[in-house]
Amino acid sequence: MNYLYKLTIEESLAGLKKKDFSSLELTQSCLERINEKDTKTKAFVTLNEHSLEQAKKADEEISKNNNVFLEKKLIGIPLAIKDNFLTTGIRTTASSKVLEDYVPSYDATVVLKLKNAGAILIGKTNMDAWAHGSSTETSQFFTTHNPWNLNLLPGGSSGGSAAATAADLAIGAIGSETAGSIRQPASWCGVTGLKPSYGVVSRFGVIAMASSTDSPGPITKTVIDSQIIFESILGKDSLDATSVDFTINKIDGPKKLTIGIPKEYFFAGLQDETKVAVQNAIKIFEKQGIEVKEISLLDPTYSIAVYTILQRAEVSSNLARYDGIRYGNARSFFGAEAKRRIMLGTYVLSAGYFDAYYLNAQKVRTLICEDFDKAFSQVDLIIAPTTPCTALPEGSTKDSFMFGELQDVLVEASSLAGLPGLSLPCGFDKENMPIGMQIIGPRFSELVILALGEKYQVLTDWHTRKPTL
Repeated sequence: MNYLYKLTIEESLAGLKKKDFSSLELTQSCLERINEKDTKTKAFVTLNEHSLEQAKKADEEISKNNNVFLEKKLIGIPLAIKDNFLTTGIRTTASSKVLEDYVPSYDATVVLKLKNAGAILIGKTNMDAWAHGSSTETSQFFTTHNPWNLNLLPGGSSGGSAAATAADLAIGAIGSETAGSIRQPASWCGVTGLKPSYGVVSRFGVIAMASSTDSPGPITKTVIDSQIIFESILGKDSLDATSVDFTINKIDGPKKLTIGIPKEYFFAGLQDETKVAVQNAIKIFEKQGIEVKEISLLDPTYSIAVYTILQRAEVSSNLARYDGIRYGNARSFFGAEAKRRIMLGTYVLSAGYFDAYYLNAQKVRTLICEDFDKAFSQVDLIIAPTTPCTALPEGSTKDSFMFGELQDVLVEASSLAGLPGLSLPCGFDKENMPIGMQIIGPRFSELVILALGEKYQVLTDWHTRKPTL
């Protein structure tokens, strides 16, 4: 049963239904894989010491209730959880020394929904501290390594979740995205990542970074797996005033779609191999009879300035609660990146600078939203590269204070507009590192995006390729 860690969520559920193996065996397989390989990848900050007990309970439910797979869509599936989601009785650190010993007394809504769906929480994954970054190098514990090349970065801030999924340390994972933190590491690690529309998945119990864009979502081995998790965690939450009602309306698949290709997202600095891989993916859609047309969007580099100002402002507000009095360690335990963001955010919100920076940034954000609305009056979905290049070497963030914003330049605008986006593998560069493309849609178009992504994965095998650890 040592092969079980290789399975997708879809395959695992099928095997559990047929009783080919148990949840206990599936979870044990992942734990053995973690024990053997995570010394290399360093994806996990904390393991759940009760995961095997949870698996045994899942097996008992499966044996007693024939309808349990209809009632609990993730029954018996071991999932990794990004370490900014509160988990009852399991240490939650946001990869910061401030919360090094913090053990929450309640679950994030996403975690509670996963538990109610029968999932096994196998452990908490490493991240950029407070989700500040796109590398996991700002983690105050250690840097996670990319499973495809241990000398390269996995991306971030959900780097641990992406690496755990790519390395088969868990059957799937949960991440969060403020601007790229699901899609960018998914791209660099060669897995699938779904950033839902803002508000579709509750933020309650997620350690806040930028409250107006934070979006929890799945990082998985396939598009189908992302949809299974997504359907289990979405929905209105009375504990999150920004959450919205979202009804699952099943669709047959993408029909008569028009896909827009934004010329501004294929800029001069884009890695040639990335450009070619995405263009080849677009040709596959054209062969399926899907209309493709070039469109124009605002230069994505505008979003760097807007995101930097708004995100820092919200960070300065959200991190003010960590004063070392109510919980956590003193503010002196903040890392350098957190301190920089707090200071810049405080500055742009201060008297005399609020209008010049924060208010103007909000106005440009409105223009970005209107720009996407105009584009979606012409096309159904947008396809573009996820990142400007493939994974970079460890140490690349040193003295590069805008590293994250530059690596997330192609995903920041859609995050600022609250749009859903799906990153999925579409090729490899000459160094055998994964290349990702993203599908962006209007708000609440997740099922259309997922259907198109699933269609692409039926026609290609990029997502089935695995790193050798």
